[in-house]
Amino acid sequence: MESKKEFFLECYKLGIIKFGRFTLKSGIESPFYVDLRPLASDPKILKNLANYLLEMLPLDNFDLICGVPYAALPMATAMSLESYIPLIIKRKEAKSYGTKKLIEGIYQKGQNCLLVEDVITSGKSLVETIAEVEQEDLKVADIVVVLDREQGGKQLLESKGYRVHTLFNISEVCTILQENGELSDEEVKRIQDFLQGNHIQFEEKTRSSYEQKLEHAQHSVSKKLLETALAKKSNLIASADVTTTQELLDLAEKVGPHIIALKTHIDIISDFEYEKTVVPLKLLAEKHQFLLMEDRKFADIGNTQELQFTSGVFKITDWADFITSQVIGGFESLDCFKNVGVVAIVGMSSKGALTTASYREEALKVALSHPNVIGGVSQNQIPEELLLFTPGVNLADSGDGKGQQYNTPEHVFKMLHSDFIIVGRGIYKSEDPETAAITYKNEGWNAYVNSLQKNVVQD
Repeated sequence: MESKKEFFLECYKLGIIKFGRFTLKSGIESPFYVDLRPLASDPKILKNLANYLLEMLPLDNFDLICGVPYAALPMATAMSLESYIPLIIKRKEAKSYGTKKLIEGIYQKGQNCLLVEDVITSGKSLVETIAEVEQEDLKVADIVVVLDREQGGKQLLESKGYRVHTLFNISEVCTILQENGELSDEEVKRIQDFLQGNHIQFEEKTRSSYEQKLEHAQHSVSKKLLETALAKKSNLIASADVTTTQELLDLAEKVGPHIIALKTHIDIISDFEYEKTVVPLKLLAEKHQFLLMEDRKFADIGNTQELQFTSGVFKITDWADFITSQVIGGFESLDCFKNVGVVAIVGMSSKGALTTASYREEALKVALSHPNVIGGVSQNQIPEELLLFTPGVNLADSGDGKGQQYNTPEHVFKMLHSDFIIVGRGIYKSEDPETAAITYKNEGWNAYVNSLQKNVVQD
């Protein structure tokens, strides 16, 4: 291959860097603009680029290669072909049909993945990609980048413990172009001044702690949940999807000391009797200091919901501390839940759920404005004013084959800023529910504490 300098000049002929005055997405005016996508149109240059990038790396460290979409995808593909290291493909977003995967390809949990990026500025796209790749139980330690704009992204990632290998930086290519007569001294000085004054500034932002949320909590149930979480050092809600009174009471007795709430589906109890089911359940809740959450998912007009809530054999209004409700009936449909807290169903954890982004947006408007609503069930972040209850949490499985998708405590606290995790089969289906509850309690609390560490957020 030609020298690195000669190689860059060949690349430059494709118009990958332009100089002048360019307004970037952030609104900043930059004296240069970088677009490396034309490199994919020249097979010889793409092949040589792949080899230059591979030469910088300890190839024995990697089981997989993944390009950050979209410009780095052909680069990663070329590197895979040259090195025989398998390629996986990360989508910009998961498909809404078919397998709905975010990561495509053949891989195994625990494998090491090399990330490939074309240009690094703030590091935002890499931080997001790393989180999504690691969510698939893959490991990321090294990142290879064609061009560093020298605006703080490389330093950010290195401060997080990642090794960042860069083929070129903007100062280096300016020197090459200046020596080759492509840039004047004045232009180089203007670029240097820009780089010195335009490192990406990062704001240290933390999620709100339980103590902070407690200070601003308005609803009595919100306060009780947060107080219980702090007293027990637990954010665990156990889902009691059992079908007999004895199973329900046995589970409550075993996991009660370790949870902040027990989530029930009272209408699946086959031998339900108020005196034999609810009365002892309330005594156990008082004994072990946990709240009762009836996951009824009300979804009707207000009058019907009020009857379902107050009447019938279950008399939910007499014993539940908080309930779940769809908001499809609108704002006024929630008025009947006066003596309990309402957790709005904003999103569901099953594949194919119809809680789309537009639905979630409208549901959140209702949830934020209604005084009975204390929080939401969601697989996405929601506003800090609401408590976030995240279901589908499991340490062992990625799904159940019936459309249920699981997340780890670490993921939901770090990425979603969850407040409480809801665990069902991971506890009540285990051989020892109490031990499982202790494990989830500890994992959930540690994940919450770790999520309070400062996260770097791009401006």
